[in-house]
Amino acid sequence: MMYYGAGDPIRMMFIQGEDFDSEDEVVMLALRKKYGLDDPFLVQFGNYLNNLLQGDWGRSIRLQVDRPVLEIVQFRLPISMQLGFAATVIGAVAGIGLGILSALYHNRWQDRLTISSVLFINGIPSFVIVPMLLYLLVLELKLIDVPYGWHGVFHVDAMLPIAVISIGVLPIVVRQTRSAMLEVKSQLYVRTARAKGMPESRIILRHMLRPVLTPVATTLGLIMISLINGSLFVEYILNIQGFGLLTIEGIKKVDYPIIMAVVVVGTLIIFVSNFLVDIIYPILDPRVRAQ
Repeated sequence: MMYYGAGDPIRMMFIQGEDFDSEDEVVMLALRKKYGLDDPFLVQFGNYLNNLLQGDWGRSIRLQVDRPVLEIVQFRLPISMQLGFAATVIGAVAGIGLGILSALYHNRWQDRLTISSVLFINGIPSFVIVPMLLYLLVLELKLIDVPYGWHGVFHVDAMLPIAVISIGVLPIVVRQTRSAMLEVKSQLYVRTARAKGMPESRIILRHMLRPVLTPVATTLGLIMISLINGSLFVEYILNIQGFGLLTIEGIKKVDYPIIMAVVVVGTLIIFVSNFLVDIIYPILDPRVRAQ
């Protein structure tokens, strides 16, 4: 799709006046040859796969001219992973707690309040939440300065992006936890534990929590996959030099090696996340291990 519809990145250098004063066909031909863009599509793709297997991810054409793409990815990816992991942990802890609370008070005001709040939050996109929280936390409450860039996950500037992404995680985890909890509540072993006079807190922690966490863990694996690139609006607005912003910049610049790296890394993240979920699943649910 990029090859046939995105345009010629070399010609766009000349048109947009990057490093060159006028269009020069000789220079353009030399640059196409240098980056391997003068070959047919299938040849380019084959060369890319061959180089990739040898650890050569190519060099940036326009974003950071001639810089190895692997270096760029190694710098950008950890930032998004820190951001996504912190947001997932906070959103998961809060979401599991609210989901359990909602299920325990099923069809009562606590349940209705939780579900209504979750549905309301779920309907607000991140590019609206960021300005709202900026206004509230910076201008009204004056709790933080205007966050700009990335200074580490434990820096005060990380509070806003983590909060925004956590808000996106929260509704999914709450709904999944509530649904699983309602199903577990009706199981025979839970009713037997109650009949024995076991305290409700012990029933929840010992008999209900692990079966509830099994489908939630699967959901969190999928959430982590989406958060690496799904945080791109937050990274773009707050100028966080992460993997999401790299995706936007690569597409805007029609930088083929950068975009291909985004696809490759995204594929690897999906594979690793699914693999980890498959490992965690039998640990949380011994019935799967027995099968």
